[in-house]
Amino acid sequence: MTGLDVRVVTTDAELNACIDLRRSVFVDEQGVPEDRELDGKDGEATHLLAWDGYPVGTARIREYEEGVAKVERVAVEASRRGEGIGRELMAHAEAYAADEGYERVRLDAQVPVVEFYERLGYEVRGEEFEDAGIPHRRMEKRL
Repeated sequence: MTGLDVRVVTTDAELNACIDLRRSVFVDEQGVPEDRELDGKDGEATHLLAWDGYPVGTARIREYEEGVAKVERVAVEASRRGEGIGRELMAHAEAYAADEGYERVRLDAQVPVVEFYERLGYEVRGEEFEDAGIPHRRMEKRL
């Protein structure tokens, strides 16, 4: 993917771009209540921003438990889905988690994208559950 830059967020402007993209995808597009999306945990997370001349994707990573990082809020701009941006975000998230010493990565995938994560080596753990009115499956991958 030529021109795509996935980076760890270091400025307020980059963080704001991530939040704006999440608001567009989760709140506006999927109807997640804004107070659920902006859950107060952004300050304890490391954020990734995929940039291709403008923000096209984001994810955040935070410690879930000892040895386990949780990847959350993975979002790709609607017009850019299917181009490999999500795959690049996840590769960077996993590399970051490994560099930080985590042994596993956990995520809660919306059911329609479970197969995407399975192709990346994630395995379903447990039963389907609902979050913000959307069915999810917990998934995990050993690094």
